[in-house]
Amino acid sequence: MPKEIVMLHGANAGGWCFAKFKAVFEDLGWKCHTPDLIGHGSRAKDSQAELAGKSVKDYYAELEEFLRSFPTPPVVLGHSLGAILAQQLASRGLASALILISPAAHASILVATDNERKMAQDFMSLGPFWTRVLPPDFDIAAACSLNRIPREEQRQIFDQFTPESGRVWFELFFWMFDLSEATAVNANAIDCPVLCISGTDDQLVSIATARRTAQSLKNAIFEEAKGHAHMLPMEPGAEDIAKRIANWASVSARTPAVQTVE
Repeated sequence: MPKEIVMLHGANAGGWCFAKFKAVFEDLGWKCHTPDLIGHGSRAKDSQAELAGKSVKDYYAELEEFLRSFPTPPVVLGHSLGAILAQQLASRGLASALILISPAAHASILVATDNERKMAQDFMSLGPFWTRVLPPDFDIAAACSLNRIPREEQRQIFDQFTPESGRVWFELFFWMFDLSEATAVNANAIDCPVLCISGTDDQLVSIATARRTAQSLKNAIFEEAKGHAHMLPMEPGAEDIAKRIANWASVSARTPAVQTVE
């Protein structure tokens, strides 16, 4: 089986966040793909117009088309929001193995901590935020997602962040009110092996919430990354975790039956 991996980034980020992972995988002979979601990363030009009203379903539609272009399903790795998209793709047979890094809670999973519930409450103070595009906030990022990035590097990384669709935030934090069920995952349809890794110091998606994601999947292995936080792929020591993932994927990946488009 060809050694190919697709890495899917999370909200506000871009394929650039996988630079450390990509270097490790390529050194080990893997072909890496790090696509940017609509209005993110290299596609951030005019992102306000691009992102207005965009849904997780819009992100998924592009990625499904991309994954179906592979002659055999690749390994798929998703970080945060990207982990939800990765699960949705895997449920259609489009992944030979699945790696979930700091996975955001998909529909049906309740967050485990007061801090996560407060983040949802804070969105309520913004009015109809789902109709707008929301810029990232440095103070929030430094405390919640960049907290294990060296302080002198935090601003440089943050400056690469892009705005995010308010509708996407609504679908993530308020999935119980989302009639489109944009973040729903058919967990029973995911037959490939799954490795889920979450940092013990993640202040955005708690390790308890990440564990609930792993528990919802029948073939999942859950691992704690001690001393790591939400932006694990960019943190010091990310290379060691990438090597662990690559070794696991080399042994575990298998070709699933790809489901046809309904």
